[in-house]
Amino acid sequence: MRDETNSVSARPLKIALAGNPNAGKTTIFNALTGAHHMVGNYPGVTVEKREGSRVRNGRRYDFIDLPGIYSLTAYSIDEVVARDFLLDHKPDVIVDVMDSTNLSRHLYLCLQFQELGIPVVGALNMSDEAEAKGIKIDERALGDVLGIPMVKTVGPRSAGMDRLLDAVDRIADRVDADPDKFIRYGSEIEDKLERIEAGVASDAAFASRFPARWLAVKLLEKDSHAFEKLADHEDGARIKAMAEEATAWIDGHYGKDAEIVVSEQRYGYIRGAVKESVTVGRKPDFSLTEAIDKLVMDRFLALPIFVGVLWSVFQITFALGGYPMEWLESMFGWLGGVVSASMPEGLLRSMIVDGVIGGVGGVFSFVPLIIILFFLLSLLEDIGYMSRAAFATDKILHTFGLHGQSVFPMMLGFGCSVPAIMAARTLKSPRDRIVTILVIPFMSCGAKLPVHVLLAAAFFPENAANMVLLVYAIGVALALGSAWLLKKTVLRGDATPFVMELPPYRSPTLSGVLWHVWEKSWHYIQKAGTIILASSILIWAITTFPAYEPSAAEVRIVQEGYLDEHPGATDDEIAVRLEAVVAERALGHSVAGSLGKFIEPVFRPLGFDWKLGVATITGFAAKEVVVSTLGVLYSVGTEGSDESEGLREALRNDPNWSPLLAFVMMIFTLAIPPCFAALATIRAELGWKWLGFAFAFMMAVGWALGAAIFQVGSLAGLA
Repeated sequence: MRDETNSVSARPLKIALAGNPNAGKTTIFNALTGAHHMVGNYPGVTVEKREGSRVRNGRRYDFIDLPGIYSLTAYSIDEVVARDFLLDHKPDVIVDVMDSTNLSRHLYLCLQFQELGIPVVGALNMSDEAEAKGIKIDERALGDVLGIPMVKTVGPRSAGMDRLLDAVDRIADRVDADPDKFIRYGSEIEDKLERIEAGVASDAAFASRFPARWLAVKLLEKDSHAFEKLADHEDGARIKAMAEEATAWIDGHYGKDAEIVVSEQRYGYIRGAVKESVTVGRKPDFSLTEAIDKLVMDRFLALPIFVGVLWSVFQITFALGGYPMEWLESMFGWLGGVVSASMPEGLLRSMIVDGVIGGVGGVFSFVPLIIILFFLLSLLEDIGYMSRAAFATDKILHTFGLHGQSVFPMMLGFGCSVPAIMAARTLKSPRDRIVTILVIPFMSCGAKLPVHVLLAAAFFPENAANMVLLVYAIGVALALGSAWLLKKTVLRGDATPFVMELPPYRSPTLSGVLWHVWEKSWHYIQKAGTIILASSILIWAITTFPAYEPSAAEVRIVQEGYLDEHPGATDDEIAVRLEAVVAERALGHSVAGSLGKFIEPVFRPLGFDWKLGVATITGFAAKEVVVSTLGVLYSVGTEGSDESEGLREALRNDPNWSPLLAFVMMIFTLAIPPCFAALATIRAELGWKWLGFAFAFMMAVGWALGAAIFQVGSLAGLA
């Protein structure tokens, strides 16, 4: 959005955009900031932080888009981040974005914002939907009752943005501020709160960090995080005892938990405010949301519909993404040819062509698939279907120890494990989050697809598509089985109740969907691309050094042997054969070849030789690198050849290979630890301990499953 003035005179404002999920906060953020976005991470966590700015009427506004939360009692990482930002950074104004169609529930969080002592402006978003449902909100009356300026907005149309910023200006400049207007919990509870507040305020340095009123209320709600903060108070032990005495009295006096009493007081206050300011006309006879939900949430049809939607997403993804993927592959192949032709033969050319272009090009060729997949999933999310999908799968996922909300990260895992692992941060229970992250790599991501397609086409040409689908299904089964095992062993615990909002179906905005796609796709390119670039160069180095030079005697033996097998062969054919033999021996002589031969005994129960050991090692950079490694190992892809067809033929002609070994390799590639980028994301999300566990667990599963399939298949004569 362009600046509306070139001079900035008024005090700049730092504004936090906050609110419940599905309230349209992101559309408000986009409407306020236009293209002036900056995306990063909050310090110490991988939760994304969006920041934007604009200049209006001589004033600069810096917006921080906080994660969607339901309460300032923090459970999930998103809630911790949002609460800590408000406490630590103390923005000038909080803009609380609320869904006008469900105002009572959204006001609950608004009251908690008030207790922080930070000026609050309420954005009554989706006001057009509320009016269509016969809900009439008197925003002036509501604001007078609560002491908070209220402004009606319609995010997708950018309606109400100027009025919203006018309200921000007035409250920031203390024109509309009313610091004494906030919820009162009744004389008996207020008496307890005043004593705790006084105790908190007795330490001025502590009270400057944590608002006394807010902390006192949180202590009455028995918030464990609030009690932990008392450790920094000079009189924390006395305040803790005072709070525990107060909550015990409330429990006994009201005959219910103090947290419930506080919650009921809030909702009572909200009911009074809504009664004064909201009128509901006759409910429309027809509700599109209810009509659709009768079908997609049906107890018998919900799961089949979800499977059908998922199948359609992948059919569309591969149908539309196949063409641009082939174009990118051709482009990188052409680029490699141009570089090869324009540079003298040597290590630098080899590194650029084989290491950089070959490695990174293999990853970027899958970007079209990733973009299309993210577009379709973002579309489903913005429409409102993903919440229904979570409900549809919750029962079956719960059987295996997973949460219904795990379905979205797992679905993302079909595209790329990196954003899928990050998406698990929305799970409130740390145990559910850890389990979900640990099983996501079993979902067959886009990088594993080239391996499956290559081997299925080479050894199961009549049923290649079915074999690939079978591998995908096995990946889902491994994820569910592993979740069940983890919940029964290292991550025991009670099941987390599944509570999720079902937002009404809405027409997605193109700008909103494209923004989601851009964020997720750019993250894939940025994270995966940089790591794979370094990994590709490393793989090139370990497959190139130490250098191998054949002796004259070795050259003569190869040439004579080829002539014996192919009498009348031309000099060019002999040269091609010599190049292939030298390349294979050079690889065996390299660090990678030596390592492959060293670990060959470990993989022998799976039927793997040292070549597959090398492919396994290089596959940790990116699973698609397995294909290019096999191409080098089997000396295909020479100038003028069809690389894909040549490799399939070479694998079929190798007596060590069989359909059984190909299937084992597909399953092993599916089950072992993911690429470096995904492993780095696991470390960032869970730490080194869980990364080590994840790596060992997946290696054990992959090896045991691969060995079992090969040994049983061999006994059955399938080898």
